[in-house]
Amino acid sequence: MENQFQDKVALVTGASSGIGQATAIMFAQRGARVAVADWMEAPETMRAIEAAGGQALFIKCDVSDNSQVQAMVAQTLSTFGRLDYAFNNAGIEGASAPTHEVTEENFDKVIGINLKGVWLCMKYEIAHMLGQGKGTIVNCSSIAGVIGFPGIAAYTASKHGVIGLTKTAALEYATSGLRVNAVCPGVIQTPMIDRFVEKNHTTKEAMASSEPIGRCGTPEEIAEAALWLCSDASSFTTGHALVVDGGWVAR
Repeated sequence: MENQFQDKVALVTGASSGIGQATAIMFAQRGARVAVADWMEAPETMRAIEAAGGQALFIKCDVSDNSQVQAMVAQTLSTFGRLDYAFNNAGIEGASAPTHEVTEENFDKVIGINLKGVWLCMKYEIAHMLGQGKGTIVNCSSIAGVIGFPGIAAYTASKHGVIGLTKTAALEYATSGLRVNAVCPGVIQTPMIDRFVEKNHTTKEAMASSEPIGRCGTPEEIAEAALWLCSDASSFTTGHALVVDGGWVAR
């Protein structure tokens, strides 16, 4: 699997921290040139890629904005000349509240980034990949994309929607050389979990103990899953939502 990424090009959104950062670095470590995209600067990601001897391009992008996403893909292509893999990972958790107390502003922002953002990324990624006749896309959903979670209605709705988009695109382009899958992380030690802990007055220990495996996952464990879905090792896999969750949804 590692050799196949040599001299290929990967685009990773939400790559300044957490799962996106780990995935961008892992792509580079395995030979890919990487477009590192985020709405905020990503100096740690860029330094890690350079330290690994990789080549990276940083692109500032709000994935909920059509023109910025179009420009992100265009800049990736103008710099690297191709796009082989895309990990559409950018997302936010939004505010926690019961469904009837969720504000319209919060709902629209979460859906705009987590769901519309994935659709916009696929829209421009697929348009190019069709011309290549080959390409692989992985969208980041969540265990909240396959089960309900009280208190985070907008987030849960957005992540369910990501799986729907993934399955639909997988069927639409199955005979065109494109594969589209999703990864569904459980509780992963990322800045998002840190914010969730603070907002909901809980602890990291409580979050870890909620996992049947007895600990939180690492960003690198999700990155491994994303790269497997991009690799030829998963060549017969499309339209799949791969749950990587320490056993959470098995209960």
